[in-house]
Amino acid sequence: MLQLIIDVAQPLLVPVCFVSAWLLVLLVGCNIWTAARDSINVAKKMHQVPCPGCRYFTDDYRLKCTIHPSIANTEEAIECLDYQAKTNPMLY
Repeated sequence: MLQLIIDVAQPLLVPVCFVSAWLLVLLVGCNIWTAARDSINVAKKMHQVPCPGCRYFTDDYRLKCTIHPSIANTEEAIECLDYQAKTNPMLY
């Protein structure tokens, strides 16, 4: 009886394993593509943060911004109303 089951399953095993392996490869590739796409979108959004070019940005990890320390270098700072560009003090 066991030999009969093995004889019936043997021809089906190779195609099932072949399809399963390629599905696994496609799923891993899809996950890598999605992760890369999401990372690029987050990077583009974070490059819109104007904090490093602002006059009130201190570049100190203890107090990043003297006006809005809680939102400095975050997505909330993209539309900061208090943003003022750094100017060269030697020009005045």
